[in-house]
Amino acid sequence: MADASAEFRRPELLPPAADLVVAQQHDGLRFWQFMVAGSVAGLVEHTAMFPVDTLKTRMQAGSSACHRPLGLSQAVRSVVRAEGALGLYRGLGAMSLGAGPAHAVYFSVYEISKKSLSRDNPNNPVAHAASGVLATVASDAVFTPMDTVKQRLQLKSSPYKGVADCISRVLREEGIRAFFASYRTTVVMNAPYTAVHFATYEAAKRGLMEVSPEDASDERLVVHATAGAAAGALAAAVTTPLDVVKTQLQCQLL
Repeated sequence: MADASAEFRRPELLPPAADLVVAQQHDGLRFWQFMVAGSVAGLVEHTAMFPVDTLKTRMQAGSSACHRPLGLSQAVRSVVRAEGALGLYRGLGAMSLGAGPAHAVYFSVYEISKKSLSRDNPNNPVAHAASGVLATVASDAVFTPMDTVKQRLQLKSSPYKGVADCISRVLREEGIRAFFASYRTTVVMNAPYTAVHFATYEAAKRGLMEVSPEDASDERLVVHATAGAAAGALAAAVTTPLDVVKTQLQCQLL
């Protein structure tokens, strides 16, 4: 007699049909939805932290031998006094143009690489780290040109009127290579940043879950937020020197 249809079988006897969905979904989202979510998250993250990024750029660009180094309070007073609070958001348009596509590329390459490298072990940390590095190389190629424009607009007494003016003048006066002057430094900075971030995040998350395993589900958001903050802080501390070099390269002709 023919086998009964799947709808009449006991659930535990059904074949693992969910495996077919795993390749198309991640955390309950389809692949394109995950890309869109990543792009939106990247835009929100960069927009929320943009004033801090402006201050960081001012401090790093002013740390050469030709400029007196700026402190945080000095940078804040300098921007607000000369340009007002909106001065902290100068260059936001360039960031918006670059961050969305860059994050879409990042998550696309990361998911494809993770699937290819993990094979039968989805929890392989080496595969995750390698996928993160590959994703970083690809996304930085997309974001670096707009990051250069953003940082040039963020500088004090920037000679550019806006994003379009900056792009056209850099192309005309310095050529397209100027947009990628810091690409290698950016990759060298972001690759270890990604590795340190992922390693610290997973270790911190496991440690926090072990502290209170009975409340793990109730504290999931707190665990992820705390682990993410610790990972980001350590990764930034390790790679800040290279970030200073990147800023100097992107703004070297101003």
